[in-house]
Amino acid sequence: MSSLAIHLLWLLIHLVISIFFFVLKIANVLESYLISSGFLKKYESINVGKLRYLAVVVDSEDALQINKVIKLVQWLADIGVKHVCLYDNEGILKKSKDIILKNLSCVKLFEEGDEQSLRGKKTMSLEFASQSDGKEALAKAANLLLKKHLKLRSLGENQEEKIFTEAHMTEALRAVGSGGPEPDLLLVYGPVRCHLGFPAWRLRYTEIVHMGPLKSLKYGSLLKAIYKFTLVRQNYGK
Repeated sequence: MSSLAIHLLWLLIHLVISIFFFVLKIANVLESYLISSGFLKKYESINVGKLRYLAVVVDSEDALQINKVIKLVQWLADIGVKHVCLYDNEGILKKSKDIILKNLSCVKLFEEGDEQSLRGKKTMSLEFASQSDGKEALAKAANLLLKKHLKLRSLGENQEEKIFTEAHMTEALRAVGSGGPEPDLLLVYGPVRCHLGFPAWRLRYTEIVHMGPLKSLKYGSLLKAIYKFTLVRQNYGK
């Protein structure tokens, strides 16, 4: 086969793939519009109580779009989600915490909220997290466990008490302020399909959904992702 034929074949394959993704994008936009407009009735009755804790991971560049983030959180409150964690790697959302809270009367900080105060349909607790709650927090927790180990050693405690378990690490992470709940669902807004550094120890049973860039934020797509999660049966094992 000549190089010209190979080049033409490559162009044809590229064209077919481009058309496929273009049609898929149009279909998703249309579906999102139909959901938002209420034409698809099944999305009107969501068992949002099954979603106890939701995490939203935003790419650091997208996190600069604070108005989009505020709109997203407001939509989640309107849907009835009670507990949300906002994460970006560089801590931009943490730094913008005051602006976000000022524009959302329905939100309380995670540390301040409790089940009694969140009984209102559109009230939620909001946690802010960043990379400092990841590797740095793990290092602080490990250092705390080491100090405890050295203390036990100096007191001549039994060897069994010097063995660190998962429960010890969880307790240490909470002690350094990074032991938040494990999300049931994690929504990723950004160009790549990964959790972008969200603390891995909080993702043991988490469903992860890539939502695309934040600039393409759509209410229908958000509602669809939450609806699909409520239909999933999670098996946690023994």
